[in-house]
Amino acid sequence: MHLNPYGEYAVLLAASLANDMPRDRDGIEERARTFGMTMDFIPTPEDHALTRQVVDDWLRVVDAQDPRERAAILNQQMAAAAAYPRLVNHDDEGWHLHYRDTNQGMPHVFRAIFSVGTALHLTTRGMHRLGRCAAGEEPGDPCQAVVVDVTRNGRQRYCSVRCANRAAVRRHRARAGSTARSIPKR
Repeated sequence: MHLNPYGEYAVLLAASLANDMPRDRDGIEERARTFGMTMDFIPTPEDHALTRQVVDDWLRVVDAQDPRERAAILNQQMAAAAAYPRLVNHDDEGWHLHYRDTNQGMPHVFRAIFSVGTALHLTTRGMHRLGRCAAGEEPGDPCQAVVVDVTRNGRQRYCSVRCANRAAVRRHRARAGSTARSIPKR
């Protein structure tokens, strides 16, 4: 099966790295392979640190609330990373598009696929379909995980069932507490 790294998979890979960055370069490459990237990269000592910087830059898109601001940040990132689209056939994947020059290092490739993939995701699914876990909006909840909404209805707000359940329990307790306070004592 050929996975297009410029669509949903690129955004999911970026979120996966943002939510749980591997401790070394090999871990990053292994994670990328689980998301469908088959390219080999010539290792350099800076790959891990530079990839971390690419992910941190991408998080600016995640955290932008205004669609115009989000688009401006993505446009800057695509301009910095992308080259002319080109047809390539590597690793027996079949012909597909790359939006980068050949023989670039891992961090530069990630910058290109994350920015182009995120732009495709947001323009085809909606500019609101990327953000942080809604559980973290509650005071005292530490969750700051990235949520990539790939649901059919476009309403995914939590990074996991655990966070959604925790928020539901908080809402229930708040309602139960307000109901108890509104009942007059005799």
